[in-house]
Amino acid sequence: MSERDDEEFEDEDLGHDEDEEPSEPLVTIEVTGLSLYTHHGVTEAEREIGQRLVIDLRIEVGTCDATVTDRVEDTVDYAEVCQTVALVAQQRSYKTLERLGTAIADRLLDDYDAESVWVRAAKPEPPIPLPVQEVSVEVVRDADE
Repeated sequence: MSERDDEEFEDEDLGHDEDEEPSEPLVTIEVTGLSLYTHHGVTEAEREIGQRLVIDLRIEVGTCDATVTDRVEDTVDYAEVCQTVALVAQQRSYKTLERLGTAIADRLLDDYDAESVWVRAAKPEPPIPLPVQEVSVEVVRDADE
């Protein structure tokens, strides 16, 4: 096999042409099961006594330099994201999970360079008279909204 044949074979194995540049990876940051004690709910008792909420979130970052640099400064720091979510969830009381989820999504979009944010807020022990595992609300916000 000639040297030229080797090069053609390698390009075929990689699945791209010589002229084609590899695309940058798209990055999604996910946090699952962030457990916070909060004071949200429709009833006064829920807001006064409080309850545990579980927050899941997904931040669509798109491309970011950390895929090359390996530096946390070049991406969204998920520890910082958790602190931001805790602050939003605990600094005031909302009646609905919809409003809380929107407040979290808006804050994440404001504070981080994200294309979109998905937030799921769940009450594992909801104050309803029927047995349920949990109730939850999902909110999705895009940066261009």
